[in-house]
Amino acid sequence: MSDVPDNMRAYRIHRFGGPEVLEREPVSVPQPGRDEVLVKVLAASVNPVDIKTREGRYPPIREEALPFTPGRDFAGVVARVGEGVSGWKPGQEVYAFVGQGPGAFADYVLVNQHALARKPNTLDFPLASAVPLAALTAWQGLYEHGMLEAEERVLIHAGSGGVGHFAVQFARLTSAKVFATASGDGVEFVRSLGVDHVIDYKTQKFEDAVCDVDLVYDLVGGQTQERSWNVIRKGGRIVSTLNEPSQVKAGERGAEALRYTAHPDGKTLARIGELIDDGAVRVVVSAKYPFDELSAALAHLQRGHVHGKIVIDATIAG
Repeated sequence: MSDVPDNMRAYRIHRFGGPEVLEREPVSVPQPGRDEVLVKVLAASVNPVDIKTREGRYPPIREEALPFTPGRDFAGVVARVGEGVSGWKPGQEVYAFVGQGPGAFADYVLVNQHALARKPNTLDFPLASAVPLAALTAWQGLYEHGMLEAEERVLIHAGSGGVGHFAVQFARLTSAKVFATASGDGVEFVRSLGVDHVIDYKTQKFEDAVCDVDLVYDLVGGQTQERSWNVIRKGGRIVSTLNEPSQVKAGERGAEALRYTAHPDGKTLARIGELIDDGAVRVVVSAKYPFDELSAALAHLQRGHVHGKIVIDATIAG
């Protein structure tokens, strides 16, 4: 695109802390290097990791490496391509999880070509931006790490959240027997995604509702993870996005236990996009904010109990 400006606006943190440390300021538009694609960001989603980044908790960023632009996933239009890029050209509508480098809370973002996928045809940009990080996290947790197979019993904690609402749907596609925890109106929300066995953890212990689980997919951590050992069958698995499960307890049960971090994967994201376009997977956005209101979007996320995802949209005014 010949109309790419020299400068853009980007949200950056110059020090770690609360909402006040996030500043939107003018910076130079980055130039794509080898294997890189410059994308104009039209929408981005907010994720718990963005709050952890702002507070300096994750990923590990040294203070001397600041300022830093957060934002893990987005949808937009290819603006320029770097040397060695094939299959991508200006004007294409794309979405991606950018990994742990400088992020998507900006007018433009640099992405490795192998992280990109075509935006699903059935989604607008805000809906598409809600997919990459959450959906890839769910897919990789269930299949790359959890090795979920047809007819297995899987318990998914926090089934109504950003990652959870994709995880319950992916597990159903495998013909697994899906159990999920949620609370309040989240119970009916998860049922609306096709899950028959939804446990309201505020009114019932999940240990009383499910047993002999092949795979526990843990999106909560803490005591919820600890109690999950009571429902895993001998030789089962527990996979967490949060704290490392006890290897001692895994050994006692002949089980496998691990914590993992999601990674960018354009090929898998393209497959997920096909499932979305085929109507097999729903994308749920519970709130949409103008791009100028990122702090409000993050505050909404931090209050918790969000069904699906929250996104910021560069096409609407604040």
